[in-house]
Amino acid sequence: MILLDTGVQTFTIRLVLDRGKAVEIYGPADITAETTDAIVNAANSSLLGGGGVDGAIHRAGGPTILAECRQIVSKIGTLPAGNAVITKGGHLAAKHVIHTVGPIYRGGEGEAETLISCHRESVRLADEYRLTSLAFPAISTGAYEYPVSDAAPIAISATVETLASAKHVSLCRFVLFDISTVRAFEHAAEKLHRLNSTSPFRIEKAHS
Repeated sequence: MILLDTGVQTFTIRLVLDRGKAVEIYGPADITAETTDAIVNAANSSLLGGGGVDGAIHRAGGPTILAECRQIVSKIGTLPAGNAVITKGGHLAAKHVIHTVGPIYRGGEGEAETLISCHRESVRLADEYRLTSLAFPAISTGAYEYPVSDAAPIAISATVETLASAKHVSLCRFVLFDISTVRAFEHAAEKLHRLNSTSPFRIEKAHS
């Protein structure tokens, strides 16, 4: 389980694209409980589990996820930042886990391109496996110290762009564990929409 903000309403922001596709910003919520076809793990390059979301997913999913990760590492070695691989979901409600390695923040020295790649490759891999939905955490904003205010617009833009051209994936959801991160993603989505006169999405909001 991931410790969540308590005493606040769950909040959903829905970015509606063409052809029934959508990107949702949802939280505070626990990504390990998601029922999307896949959830995205903010992994480290060893793929052997760790803290934060990574550790929570491995604990909730059980040992079969780690066993598959070990098999992948035996074939490819460590996973470079910006790349993604897929395993089964073990005991999770999600049938698959897409593992991607986010950038360690070093003040803006190429990290944005790597973060874009994390989201692009995750959606691409889900589409390759003919999945229809996946859930993202806020990649790199924990131990890797990427400022949420900088990461949010990058994550949203890359996901919207890649989802628009996907053949099978129709829903991407950002599942965020605290309200400050939810608000940062909300503000980023609103700013992207406001600054782009030909925005590819419209915004809907709801509390629950």
